[in-house]
Amino acid sequence: MTSPILKFARGLAIGVFVLWIGPLTCTSTVGPDRIGVRQSNVSGVGEADLEPGWALAIPGVHNIISLPRRYEYLDYTDEGGHQPLQIRTKDNNIVLLDVSVPYRIRPGEAWQLVQTGNHQLDANERFRFQRLAEETTVSVLRERLAELTSSDFYSTDRRLQVSSHTLEILNEKLAELHLEASAVLIRAVKFRPEYEKQLQQIQLNEQKKLLDAAAQTVANEQQKLDNYTQGTNALASSREQKWIERRAKLERAYQVGVLDMGDDATPGGARKKLEKMTPEERTALIAAATTDLQMNPEEAEKIDDAYLMGVQNVQAETLQYDQQIRAEADGVNARLQAEADAMVAKVRGEFDAKRNALLATAAGRAFVAWEAAQYVKFAAELNFASGDGVPSVLRLREFALKFMGEKGEK
Repeated sequence: MTSPILKFARGLAIGVFVLWIGPLTCTSTVGPDRIGVRQSNVSGVGEADLEPGWALAIPGVHNIISLPRRYEYLDYTDEGGHQPLQIRTKDNNIVLLDVSVPYRIRPGEAWQLVQTGNHQLDANERFRFQRLAEETTVSVLRERLAELTSSDFYSTDRRLQVSSHTLEILNEKLAELHLEASAVLIRAVKFRPEYEKQLQQIQLNEQKKLLDAAAQTVANEQQKLDNYTQGTNALASSREQKWIERRAKLERAYQVGVLDMGDDATPGGARKKLEKMTPEERTALIAAATTDLQMNPEEAEKIDDAYLMGVQNVQAETLQYDQQIRAEADGVNARLQAEADAMVAKVRGEFDAKRNALLATAAGRAFVAWEAAQYVKFAAELNFASGDGVPSVLRLREFALKFMGEKGEK
């Protein structure tokens, strides 16, 4: 009986073979810069391009053909051992062109290229489609670029136009080979030395013509700008004069109103004239004020006597009214001040009369003597000179009566 360990080891070995040895022997790797095509010994070429990664390839059954995915370059230059492309121009001149044509296998058509057998390598270790692409490109370039004249080669627009048309025809030819080009780049143009000098002079003359034409264009545009500037300044000046005139009319309408006062400049004359107007005359005057003040119908409803008379007439009326009121107020103030002064004088006279009458009585005299007594000063030392030995100042009743102006007792 087989032990469990032996069964496990056998299963592990089979798993290792399936997971490791199997992919190594039954798959092929397609690089990221390559296109894979599966060719079967049974069914032929697979009708699909293989993307980068692992591809199924059973030994003895499948063969994975690897083709370049990147752009290949056909360079016709003096560098790298290549030769420039020699073209006979339309005007029978020989021109040497440095031309580069990048091309690649059309996406999704690599398997068709393999079906045609153009994936085979030739004696120079090049793919057959590379040789065919070069032959086709040279043929198309020689045919199409010969349409240019010598002068066309230094005309950028003409050169680019022919290059674009050449690219379209080239791609039509390359499509039969399942290839496509992205551009026809003419990088340099060389003529025979003696013609090169003539051509340079022609180019210089052409550049001078272009410069003169550009200068003429600049002069024309400058003239247009000057005319436009002068027209703008004239229009601005005209508009400014119109605005000044319009502002003057508005200022006059606001200052003196729309009433025709003639030589009458007396304050209040404008209002009197307004009061004498009929409703029809007032309506016509409001219409004239609406025009002069440039008001719309909604704003015209605000027009009152002040708008019709103007600021100066209103100010004159205001000044006249102010002066009138001030004069009346000054008169009333003077009259009331005189009445107040007379009343105060009358009251003061009656007060003084009654006061003097009260002071003429004995009590009044006593009051006066009492008030005056506070200012009486006696000497620090008294001399007794009376016969009875009592100083006269100590006879208070007699002293007070004498001080009051009364006769003393005998």
